[in-house]
Amino acid sequence: MKVYLFLADGFEVIEAFTPVDILRRAGVDITTVSLTSSLTVTSSNGIETKADATLGSTDILGGDALILPGGYPGYENLRKNDAVGRAARLYYETGRLVAAICGAPIVLQHYGIGKGHKVTGHSCIKDAMKDFTYTGRAVEKDSKLITAIGAGHALDFSMAILEDLCGPEAVAKIKPGMEL
Repeated sequence: MKVYLFLADGFEVIEAFTPVDILRRAGVDITTVSLTSSLTVTSSNGIETKADATLGSTDILGGDALILPGGYPGYENLRKNDAVGRAARLYYETGRLVAAICGAPIVLQHYGIGKGHKVTGHSCIKDAMKDFTYTGRAVEKDSKLITAIGAGHALDFSMAILEDLCGPEAVAKIKPGMEL
């Protein structure tokens, strides 16, 4: 199992690193990918982190899932990057999981990925999601799209990703160590 998570300057820390933590606990190979030529990426609240790889240095197209964290202006930086859009479209069209949280579902709208499906996301993008059925639920799974409303639901979002990729037994296996 191989998963890629994009880190754009302005990303939301909880939305990016909760999926990384959950998937690594379950033994899933997840790589964080900076959109720039630098491994250093700065979060929306000024925390600098080092990505595992850069977009230009790794083949992101061979994974099983792609994760798009939100945060402002992180989700706008994801939306403006055509390589992100092409990768998300390829993953979706080939039946692989695409997961987006907070403002990041705007990438789906911008690149026409999964039109007509149920999605959720931060209230700031609700009106822009005109090609989807916006539910406002904490986490929404429809086909191979998983979306979540925001940072407060990053754990639920991450568990939904893990369950989709590895099954409910993987979720049950990591919960005791987290006192869940």
